[in-house]
Amino acid sequence: MKLHEIAHARTGDKGDTSNISVIAYRVEDWPLIEREVTAERVARHMGGVSPADVTRYALPQLHALNFVIRGALTGGVTRSLALDAHGKCLASVLLEMEI
Repeated sequence: MKLHEIAHARTGDKGDTSNISVIAYRVEDWPLIEREVTAERVARHMGGVSPADVTRYALPQLHALNFVIRGALTGGVTRSLALDAHGKCLASVLLEMEI
């Protein structure tokens, strides 16, 4: 299944860093999300992102994961020539991950 079937995302941008939170729709899906959505898998799924640049924070009381991805925005939203290198677009990419 795709991650978007059991979770939604919220994002933020700060300079060249993207912050993506993945939040379970249902409490019963939290263990699957926590187990399958690792920093390493997120880095691989994003393509071109080093696992060392992805930090995962678990927020079990919220049934959520927060990923801080450094260098994800190719210089930052205001400096990038890429029209879609914003956190919202990256959250959509992440939610397409197969789990």
